[in-house]
Formats: sequence, structure tokens, C-alpha cells
Amino acid sequence: MQERFRTLVAAIALSGGAGAAVADDIVIGVPNWASVRGTAHILKVALEENLGLSVALQNGSNPVIFEAMDSGAMHVHPEVWLPNQQNLHDTFVTEKGTVTFNPHAVLAEQHICATRDTQERTGISALSDLTDPAVASQFDTDGDGMGEVWIGAAGWASTNVEKIRAKTYGYAETMNLLEMDETLALAQVDNAIAQGENIVFYCYTPHHMFSLHDLVKLEEPPHDAAEWDVKQPTDDPNWLENSVAGTAWDSTKLHVFYAKALEDEQPAAAAMLANVRLDTEQVNGIVYALSVDGRDPEEFAREWVAEHSGLVDSWFN
Repeated sequence: MQERFRTLVAAIALSGGAGAAVADDIVIGVPNWASVRGTAHILKVALEENLGLSVALQNGSNPVIFEAMDSGAMHVHPEVWLPNQQNLHDTFVTEKGTVTFNPHAVLAEQHICATRDTQERTGISALSDLTDPAVASQFDTDGDGMGEVWIGAAGWASTNVEKIRAKTYGYAETMNLLEMDETLALAQVDNAIAQGENIVFYCYTPHHMFSLHDLVKLEEPPHDAAEWDVKQPTDDPNWLENSVAGTAWDSTKLHVFYAKALEDEQPAAAAMLANVRLDTEQVNGIVYALSVDGRDPEEFAREWVAEHSGLVDSWFN
């Protein structure tokens, strides 16, 4: 598995992304969700306008971006979710020491949600209710007798954790676990609400979904570290069988991570990346602008940086 990631990083280095790594001072990795895309563009504009650097954006999954920060093909991951990416933190920050991170975090949450109308129709209140076939059948959209629940996009660490949670709670036996692009999944939420249909799905903040819809977070026992032993496919080929997660998610924090080599190669940029501060409300606004208002990320980022000039200036002091 690790060899596959190294091959992907090498492919970046031989493709258009590789030219960026040579020609540009800094390359920012961009995974596939709205908040990280918005933050990436804001960091790009801030670094270019304040330090005169050439900054490129390069799409990539979380493991590929960490491998690339380790090798020098990329330099920044704008939004690492912890504990979701704890395995990558442990490998590249703790063990290898080639990556470091900004200690200032954006606070986040992760849950399984239903719409308020769904709760009123089905009576569901707790995540464990999905283990009841009679409850699960109320989320059956294809007639196979099992319900459906969107657990995230392919490639998200949280999607793997949700598989573990479904196995541990037991609703993997009563619910089909759907992996799909978030845009398509949220379109299904919109459609279910419009059609008065039941729906249950992975939900998180910061996100615009809570601004658009009346959502209910399904109840769970509080997080208990003794009930969590989560492995990822990069750690263990039998990760699903060897993992358990039988309580709510731990508190979630979002950090900027960057290659430690920047401290020598671009010290002013490294100092800025170590000092970036955003809060949950600001990130919610960024996501809303890109996902609901349909703003162009680069244009929006330039406006955002201008409108928050005092905040951005503080990142460089």
C-alpha cells in the first residue's frame, strides 16, 4: 500500500503537478471537500500577496499529500482532520519528523444525522436504532429490505471509520453503507427533503448543511477511548476486522500541516503557516460561499483576504 502511494507521488512529480513543484515556491495539496478547497485558495492568495511567492494548488488524497510533503513534491495540507488522520500524523510528524503542523485548530464535529421530518416519521433518535431491521427498513430506497446510509466519499478517512462504527454498532447488517461524492450525496438529501422521504447520513461541521436544513444528530454514548481502536488500510490489510469504534466520535480538530523543510527553505511562509487562525464560523462561511452560492474559489479567496485583511496580517506577525 505504501508503495502505491509513493508511485502516485512520483506520478505527480512527472506530470503537470511536477512542473509546479519545480517552478513554484510552494505547492499546496487539495483533497476533495469544500472547506479544504476554500482554505487552500485563501492560503495561496495570502502567501502570494504578502510574501510575493509563487504558489500552486495540486489535487490529491490525504495519504498522497502527506507522502508528497515528506518527499518535497508538495509543501502544505490546508486542513487535516484529527483524529481522522491520526495515522498519517503519527507516521510523518512523530516517526519521520518531516511534517509539522499549526497548533491552532478549527473545532469540528462528526455524527450520523437525520432530518427532523425523518425523525418524526420514523421515531429514530439513537444511532443504535438502525440495528433494528424494522427501523432500518424505513430507509430502504431500492426494495432489498435493507436501509441506506451515506457514510462519506471514497478516500476519506472518516468513511473508513464509519464502516468500523457500522460494524461495531451492528447496523452494517441492516443498512447498506453508501460511498459517493459529497455533492451527489447532498443532492440526495435535498431530494429526500423535497419528496418527504426518510434519509440518514454522515454529517459534520464546519459545513453548510446545517444552515440549509433542520437536522438531528443521532444520539450515541459519549466518546470512550477504550472503545475505539481504529486502523486505516495504510496501517493494516485487515483494518476493518481488527478495528472497533462503539461510541461517539472524539472531539475533532482541523489543523494546517506543512513540510518541516519549509522552515529552512521558506522561513517566512513556514512562520505564517504556523500562525494561521480560523474559527468554525469563518470556515462555515467559506463552505457556504463555495457550495451554496457557487462562488469561484480563486475569486472568492481574493475577496475574502481583502475583507479580512486585519486577520490575515496577524498571520504574518
